Amino acid sequence: MGRCRICGRESNLIAGWLGLCRECILKEFSRARPLIERAHRESRREFNLPETVPDDESGVVCPQCGNRCRIGEGQYGFCGLKKNAEGRLKQVAGTPSRARVEYYYDALPTNCVASWVCPEGDQHATKFRLMLRRKKNLAVFYAACTFNCLFCQNWHFRYDREYRHYLSATQLANAVDADTNCVCYFGGDPAAQITHAIATSRIILSRSKNGHQQNVRICWETNGSMSRPFIRKMMELSLESGGCIKFDLKALDYRLNYALTGVSNTTTLSNFIWLAENMLPKRTDPPPLVASTLLVPGYVTPEEVYKIARFIARLNPDIPYSLLGFHPQFYFNDLPITSRRHAEEARAAAEDAGLRRVHIGNRHLLIRDDY
Repeated sequence: MGRCRICGRESNLIAGWLGLCRECILKEFSRARPLIERAHRESRREFNLPETVPDDESGVVCPQCGNRCRIGEGQYGFCGLKKNAEGRLKQVAGTPSRARVEYYYDALPTNCVASWVCPEGDQHATKFRLMLRRKKNLAVFYAACTFNCLFCQNWHFRYDREYRHYLSATQLANAVDADTNCVCYFGGDPAAQITHAIATSRIILSRSKNGHQQNVRICWETNGSMSRPFIRKMMELSLESGGCIKFDLKALDYRLNYALTGVSNTTTLSNFIWLAENMLPKRTDPPPLVASTLLVPGYVTPEEVYKIARFIARLNPDIPYSLLGFHPQFYFNDLPITSRRHAEEARAAAEDAGLRRVHIGNRHLLIRDDY
């Protein structure tokens, strides 16, 4: 049971660590903002990460993502992988030669956000349908992130201060074998180490072109915060291979997004718009752009889902949209699991907003009773 530090209301839909209800975040943002920033600073301190997005006037600017960190001498960027070393930007990891990354194999069909629109489940044959004998997905986990989601479902990588899993792009590409159907980059987020992921993808696809292996789809699960040149390269790789980019849209309202993630969603939304307008027309089957939202109880309500869905529908009503059940994690570990009622109301809201392809994912997580 959390208590809002502004209105004083108590509810099991208020995360104790944040100490703010959704209504006060939206209606009293000027008062809520210092409390939001304190919650995020304290959450990052435990993991020895920069407590805020660096903004040193004399610092070196990192252009890799929308945070646009201005990193002071001897300091690190928000993701923890970029450093100002004597006035020059040094990348500790995430280059083609070295990344903080792990991988494992998932049996297909896998628990992928886009599995419901993947060619493996499609009833209509496409040129991207692969041989059914290949039953593995190479799941690639990048151990860094450009966001600071207080509800992060994969937060444990932050404990690895002395991270030991480093691979070059070539070493990661070598994990693709004759039974690998697709590669999915997630994390954390590939945004913080995107040059490594792009280099790996190019190696994989070059081997396909040269006949050394069969075609492998390239897919991404991301917060979409990487700079525009990178998001374009990502989509080009996915279009070429039959894969897709899955955007995790946390919230549409910038105040709510800031409260949940500690950063702006301006670049994420801008990239999504750009892809929908410029790249989506190049292929319709299988869909190259997919969106998802985690239904965080008390914060990502059907009302917020309606706003997100309306944003998507105005770009293209056929963009697939998946609603995901929340499980208590990280600093939101005192919130309940998403209820079935919450999920169904959110789906109805997304459809009311004009989307034609709405899906409820990971239904097995949903609880039967409402809050």
